[in-house]
Amino acid sequence: MKLIQTLKEHGLKSVTIKHHGHGGKPDVFQQKDSTKHLVAGAQAALVEGDGRLILHAENSVWDLEEQIKLMESFHPDVILIEGFKLKKYPKLLLLRETNDLSLLTKVNNVKVIIYWDDEIKRFLEEQTKIPFYAIEDEMGIVQTVQTIKKEVHKID
Repeated sequence: MKLIQTLKEHGLKSVTIKHHGHGGKPDVFQQKDSTKHLVAGAQAALVEGDGRLILHAENSVWDLEEQIKLMESFHPDVILIEGFKLKKYPKLLLLRETNDLSLLTKVNNVKVIIYWDDEIKRFLEEQTKIPFYAIEDEMGIVQTVQTIKKEVHKID
């Protein structure tokens, strides 16, 4: 959340895509009309009110590129994607525990690493040239935003 807030403070409009990696479908409110519309057979239902827009779609498999195309309609400067580690896009790699270090050999195009544990920091100091910051490092978040800004300009 702090990254999204800092992006906004630096004038960058962001949207997010999150993979529901817990198995099954994400929870929805069954009593809402939009959910009832989907149960009745609608492919998608959109609800708008007072500036809030909620889209709910069913019966389709959305690959990442289709999700990105949908989010592009909001004209963001940055699309933050959680999950999809093996895709080609520039990445911020989150390392919560030492078991996550194996991701360094599996994930490509990593631009910044954020870590939680000092043991991870010691490993990164010895094993990588990728910039890395502790999760609570406020300047690390600002540096990450600067890296994102550079990547945005490369894509433009």
